[in-house]
Amino acid sequence: MSYDQPRVYSTSVFAPTEVSEDSRVQTEELLREFILEFRIDSTFVYRDMLRENILVKQYTLSVDMGHMISYKEELAHRLANEPAEILPLFENAVKSVARGILFPGSDELEDFPECQVTLTSNANPLSIRDINASHISKLVRVPGIVIGASTLSSKATVLHLMCRACHSVKKIAVAGGFAGVQMPRVCEAEAVPGEDKNCPMDPYVIVHEKCTFIDQQVLKLQEAPDMVPVGELPRHIVLSCDRYLTNRVIPGSRCTVMGVYSIYQNKTVSRSTGSGAVAIRNPYVRVVGLQVDSDHNYKGGMRFSDEEEEEFLAMSRLPNLYDMFSSSIAPSIYGNADIKKAVACLLMGGSKKILPDGMRLRGDINVLLLGDPGTAKSQFLKFVEKVSPIAVYTSGKGSSAAGLTASVQRDHTTREFYLEGGAMVLADGGVVCIDEFDKMRDEDRVAIHEAMEQQTISIAKAGITTILNSRTSVLAAANPIFGRYDDMKTPGENIDFQTTILSRFDMIFIVKDDHNESRDRTIARHVMNIQMNKVSAEQTIVGEIPIEKMRRYITYCKQKCAPVLSPEAAEKLSSHFVGIRKQVHQAEQDANERSTIPITVRQLEAVIRIAESLAKLRLSPIATEEHVDEAMRLFFASTMDAVGQGAGSRKELVEEVNKIETELKQRLPIGWSTSYQTLVREFVTGKGYSQNALQKALMVLERRDTIQFRHQRSNVYRSGV
Repeated sequence: MSYDQPRVYSTSVFAPTEVSEDSRVQTEELLREFILEFRIDSTFVYRDMLRENILVKQYTLSVDMGHMISYKEELAHRLANEPAEILPLFENAVKSVARGILFPGSDELEDFPECQVTLTSNANPLSIRDINASHISKLVRVPGIVIGASTLSSKATVLHLMCRACHSVKKIAVAGGFAGVQMPRVCEAEAVPGEDKNCPMDPYVIVHEKCTFIDQQVLKLQEAPDMVPVGELPRHIVLSCDRYLTNRVIPGSRCTVMGVYSIYQNKTVSRSTGSGAVAIRNPYVRVVGLQVDSDHNYKGGMRFSDEEEEEFLAMSRLPNLYDMFSSSIAPSIYGNADIKKAVACLLMGGSKKILPDGMRLRGDINVLLLGDPGTAKSQFLKFVEKVSPIAVYTSGKGSSAAGLTASVQRDHTTREFYLEGGAMVLADGGVVCIDEFDKMRDEDRVAIHEAMEQQTISIAKAGITTILNSRTSVLAAANPIFGRYDDMKTPGENIDFQTTILSRFDMIFIVKDDHNESRDRTIARHVMNIQMNKVSAEQTIVGEIPIEKMRRYITYCKQKCAPVLSPEAAEKLSSHFVGIRKQVHQAEQDANERSTIPITVRQLEAVIRIAESLAKLRLSPIATEEHVDEAMRLFFASTMDAVGQGAGSRKELVEEVNKIETELKQRLPIGWSTSYQTLVREFVTGKGYSQNALQKALMVLERRDTIQFRHQRSNVYRSGV
């Protein structure tokens, strides 16, 4: 038959998958030699590791791909490109070596447990969105966040079949992952001489009691938020773990997965979409290695060279590091020095503590920016999202309680419930930036109470009861209840938050847009320079420390340093706290009202965390009295200022406004017309009242008077404005 006939022919363009038995034996022997002979200095790494594991009944061996490359590069290359062929041989080799260690001189492998090989590597990871069809059946290394984990199921590795008619037995091996098995349609047993073999179609039944099973778990891995391009949805992929790789991670864990990129057919989808979907396969990763990132192991394991460590140590000894670091935070924003220093403390964080009774004290610092529109609050949040090693940015109105904490989803195929972590879970070990915090619904805001103090999220939904980690700092921005801060009202009347949420913030800054002519000119000049002279503006805007260097320095400080208070600093801080409590109590008695922002033991812990973060910035293991003094100054400039917010000056302002209001009513008869400048000359220049008080009095007069009176007087204080 020639190929020029009018017919359709097909041929394989891939290399033949069949491997000769001799080649398999040689490969298995090479793998046995690698396990037995590979050593670093005088230590046989894998021989000793395997002996330790099997003595504690753990039949597993973790192999570093770098070691295999240095031992035999060709073998490592085959393992990376043909893992489905090489891994079973590798596990047989491990089983053979383990048998030799336990029972020397015996070659019987029948009754010995199966051994599992797990792989680790330091190769560059591959993003989920970069995996394509060219990676099928090859080893891939993928970083991400686990957003869903199923319960354990049992998967058969060897099926024990028995014919219904002749009771003959057949064993079938089942591949790993989501791979299924095709049951024989006819009985394959040989006929007994002298008897008729009359077995029906589909004769085999599964004898479950004699099958071999392993544990299997299905995970859902999603791209980390910092790896998702702007405007794109995060991609996710399904993982299949078995044996010793199960129950290693929970939703919210950041990990790097090494596995075989495989495909399977979704039977539910193929039935619903018809015969056209027969050739469609869904991808998944059959996990052969799982590296779970620790608390401070940001971005899949950030490593530092010796030169970089020396540079960071030299930087930590700079006398002006604190001012230099804070001025490098959002350098394009004019002023706000204390807010920038507070953000620097938030990025560093304090020290986590586990008490002898098991209680955990958080080390993360929460900051609330509350103030008028146009005071660059959102820009601070955007900058922190950019500079923090792990950060999630969200807006209050677009965030629900489930989106911030965790939601319960149902799998479309298995119909099982599983958890998907929200913003607070995905930002574990980093910062959550919540803009428009005041626009959130109360029931959604209450959902983060536990996460902000206890650093956990408790879930009890749809029969799922669990606790997720949420070790994250919160940087929130909000507006006052009237849109702008009203000096005539108390902080409690301006702040539309419950005491329960306010007490969880370590620092609360009230940012007011004060009218100051010289300051307004400076800000206007600063903004004009940014808008007009782009090249020179960039040179002036860029801080003294570049963003990437700042991010790596933050990570380095968090990895290497966990300061504690010195006895002198602790004594000084405790006496300060007693004085603050007495001062607040006295102020509450004088004003005859309770403070909206309470000063409790939480605030004492907040000052401790701020002092520890200042020590961590300098890589100091001890937080000294100097750090406590600066922490107290920051606390007084933020929370204590918000508690008082000039109670005495507010009282004076109210009295001044009342006097001006009385004089205005006497000064301006109904129907009289005068200009605003005349009133300024008379009341501000002549009588010494403040211009702010005059404006407030005119506004109060307009609000309180009748419509007819206001209409007749309107030209009085509006003319010339």
